[in-house]
Amino acid sequence: MLIPFLIPFVIALFLAINMGGSGTAPAFSAAYGANIIKKAAVPGLFGIMVFLGAIIGGKETAKTVGKGLLDEQFMTFSVVSIILASVALTLLIANLFGIPQSTSQATVLAVVAPAVYFHSVNTHKLFMEIIPTWFFMTIIAFLLSFLIGKYIYKPIRKKGYTISKRLNDNYLLKGLIVLMSMYVAFSIGTNNVANAAGPVAVMSCNELDVSSNHFLHVLILATLIVAPSFGIGSSIFGKKILQNTGKEIVLFGRIEAVIIAFISATLLLLASVLKGIPTSLVQLNVASIIGIGVAKLGFKNIFRKTEVNRFFIMWVIAPLIAFMISFLFVWLADYMDLIYI
Repeated sequence: MLIPFLIPFVIALFLAINMGGSGTAPAFSAAYGANIIKKAAVPGLFGIMVFLGAIIGGKETAKTVGKGLLDEQFMTFSVVSIILASVALTLLIANLFGIPQSTSQATVLAVVAPAVYFHSVNTHKLFMEIIPTWFFMTIIAFLLSFLIGKYIYKPIRKKGYTISKRLNDNYLLKGLIVLMSMYVAFSIGTNNVANAAGPVAVMSCNELDVSSNHFLHVLILATLIVAPSFGIGSSIFGKKILQNTGKEIVLFGRIEAVIIAFISATLLLLASVLKGIPTSLVQLNVASIIGIGVAKLGFKNIFRKTEVNRFFIMWVIAPLIAFMISFLFVWLADYMDLIYI
């Protein structure tokens, strides 16, 4: 029993490493793009804040991923292993291309695949809460950053305040940007760690016959195992993704970095704590960056950039790949009588 039990945990660690790579961009691309923090310092800070976010505010999102979409009785060794492996493979492809990908969307569709197969989809949760949140949060992130960029930041910029060497070299501003990056990483912890820890925790309760009253304790243990791997993933995959989002979309200043980080992290934190909705911080962050870019350069100029187009294509394809891989392997596992419910 021990070996089958460990397999989902090993896959969860592999997934967490990939999530750490993908999550590095929305957390620290603003500070890196503003030339305040070195790449070498990113993995450590990122890993610590993700861990704290998961422990403090990750419970509701973990419940959604583990119990909210697929009946928890189906969360067995085989199904959880398939779900996590599907997401991990999808994110690995995105990371190899250097594209920050939505872990949450890939995970949700990977969980939905066995739910569809077993005719156990929580359609209300999926279509009335999760999917609308994905669209509305991204639009809100873009609009907020665009409006702030156009009507607050741009007038200040025209007066020369934002290019003031005294202001930009101020240690308080630099500290604020790093603090905002850590705030983003904390928000990632409240949301994305649940993508791996949630299914593993529910599976552990099922297989070990642990009462649902002790789910939180099992979840904490799963989080203690999964969360540190985010820092490892950041050190492996973070460099290329930081370069893509921090330098190649649009060159932004230090005031803009604070705006981007605050908007994206706050929206994700609200989705995590208030509703427990797995939400893409990657998309919130890139939407905020694009909003600032559009305010500065206009719609045509920013959307002509190659990296923006590549992001949109991968965002559509990757979750569908996760769904197809998950569905295929659930079907194969069921055909070979490897799923025991």
